[in-house]
Amino acid sequence: MKNILILISGSGSNMAAIVKTSERDHWARQHGARVAAVISNNAQAPGLAWAKAQGIVTHALDHTAYPNREAFDAALAQQIAVYDDPTNPALVVLAGFMRILTPGFVSRFAGRLLNIHPSLLPAFAGLQTHQRAIDAGCKVAGATVHQVTAELDHGEILAQAVVPVLSDDTAQTLAARVLTQEHLIYPQAIANLLEKA
Repeated sequence: MKNILILISGSGSNMAAIVKTSERDHWARQHGARVAAVISNNAQAPGLAWAKAQGIVTHALDHTAYPNREAFDAALAQQIAVYDDPTNPALVVLAGFMRILTPGFVSRFAGRLLNIHPSLLPAFAGLQTHQRAIDAGCKVAGATVHQVTAELDHGEILAQAVVPVLSDDTAQTLAARVLTQEHLIYPQAIANLLEKA
């Protein structure tokens, strides 16, 4: 059974979409894969309580308890290692995980570390993507599932979804429209990867 580990920092709506899709589409039977654990850098993340209520193992690693990013990432990698078998490597999925990972961590999980970003990459890497799209006069916006590399919001694009930018959009209304698409394309991109594995 391939273990999928989901990393979150907040409500975990993308995590919930992945879990629900994995159950609805019987990933255990279809792909030999399961969501094995949800890990957060925030012990108060609402997504942890949701995952626990679904019977999923959860772990909290408070990044502020570590002296630097390298020490936190080392602890995070150690937690992931519990589920990571060299003959059957785990898939590590960032779903609203609001930490920039060190190059060493990214290298360790290269090729099996995914992220979703709320823009049509390569446009608008980083933060405030929706306001930046509105300010730039974009007619469309969207979301991108991509492989994680040491360079922020780069890496091979696995899936994208496009939504219109409406004339009366605010960053909040555009974000809500994009999020509905994130919940569709992220689980599908993971399923596609599992199909190829």
